[in-house]
Formats: sequence, C-alpha cells, structure tokens
Amino acid sequence: MSVLLCFIFLFFSSASAACNQCVFAKAAFFASSKPLSGGACGYGPLALYFNGGHIAAALPFIYKKGEGCGACFQMRCKKVGVCSTTGTTIVVTDIHTDKSNTTDFVLSSRAFRGMALPGKDTQLEQIGIADVEYKRVPCNYKGQNLSIRVEEFSKPPNYLAIKILYQGGQTTILGAEVASVDKPSNWISMSRNYGAVWDTSKAPTGKLMFRFITNSGFDAQYFYTNEVLPANWKAGVIYSSKVQIKNIALDGCTPCKPWK
Repeated sequence: MSVLLCFIFLFFSSASAACNQCVFAKAAFFASSKPLSGGACGYGPLALYFNGGHIAAALPFIYKKGEGCGACFQMRCKKVGVCSTTGTTIVVTDIHTDKSNTTDFVLSSRAFRGMALPGKDTQLEQIGIADVEYKRVPCNYKGQNLSIRVEEFSKPPNYLAIKILYQGGQTTILGAEVASVDKPSNWISMSRNYGAVWDTSKAPTGKLMFRFITNSGFDAQYFYTNEVLPANWKAGVIYSSKVQIKNIALDGCTPCKPWK
C-alpha cells in the first residue's frame, strides 16, 4: 500500500507558540490510575500505556477544549536532593478542574515518581503537591505510527466517529476531514465530538483516507494519510495510518536546561 505524506502551508500564526521558557507550576498525583483511564480526552484504558503510563490531567488552558489532548510536556520537580534534573515526559489525557487553583497538573503516580532521583520516589510522593516546571516538547512514540480507532458508537456506513492515537511531534490538531480513496478530492469535514474524538454523519463509502489540520506553534498545515480504514471498517478496531506527524515548533523545542 502506497502512502502519501504531504504538508501544505496554510497560514502564519504566532498566537499559539507552543515552545517557550519553562513554566513554574504545582503538580499533584492520583493514587489510582482509574481517574486518568476515563479522562476527558476519551483515550480510555489505552491512556495507561501512553509513554509508559506517564500521563496527566491539565488545567483547561492547556486542555483547550480537547486541542491539548495528546500533548507532551517535560516536567520536573524542584526539591533538591529528591528530584532529578531532567524529570520526566508526560502526555495530557484529561482535564483538571481545580477551583482552588492549588495545582496545574495531576499526574499518574508513575509519572510523579518518575520525577524523582533513584530511590527517592517514596519521599517525593510524601510531599504530595510538588513545585514543578514544565515545557512543551515533541511526543515520540518509537515504532508507533499515528493511528485511528473507530469508536463503538459509529454506525456504518455513514456515521463515523474516530479517536486519534499516538500523535507524534509537537502539534495541535485543529481539524479533521475524511474522503474516499476513490474520490480523493471530495473531503468531508468532521467535528470534534469531545477530546481526541472526531465524527461525521456523512462519511463516504469505500476505503477511507484522512487529512488533519495541524499547528506546530507558528503555522498550520495539512497532514495527509492514504487509505487508513478499509471499506468494511469495524467499530472498536484500531487502524494504523502508516505515517507519523513529526513537526515541531520553529524554535527547536529544547528541553528545560538541567540545574547547575
């Protein structure tokens, strides 16, 4: 199967620059992984396998009504003698609504412990709420392409709901469209149902391909995939796109500098 990967420049926008200085914040953690497995992004239990389970819920300004789903951040705590200088990388899978403004992120316990020096993870957990700094960084799913999961509530042939998985690079998905491989110029717009889930009641028949409008901080582009879903696509099945988003912000997205 041939694969078409094409990026088309659309417009310039500096308003959503995704790579900047490290931001100071506070982070807590979930003692159980169950809250994050039912997160607002809609990843379900699959979220527990993202990045080794280093996942987190983030405040609404990061979640951005679902646009922040799948975003990766370098995060490190600041307790000298307990926290490592590099921290860990987390993936946003949920929204965190903190009316008390106490914390910006709630991490999985695995991610929270991942910020500690070797042998200091229990000591870090005892802190409970840690001072942290974070920065948006590219997602890197080694050996894993961008994938499409057909949601169970899809109803063939015309109502199609998909979930976008393993989004690489440092991008925000702003829009999604679907077309028949036999009629590649007839693109049908999809709507964000919630989180990382998009749908349409006008899905074409036959083998399906997708294109996504992505933003890597300074410009938006089309990201094309060729033939992702078969003509007889099934609900609940994950289909690999055979390609991966690799765009990053123009400033290079360097990680937070280690402490001296």
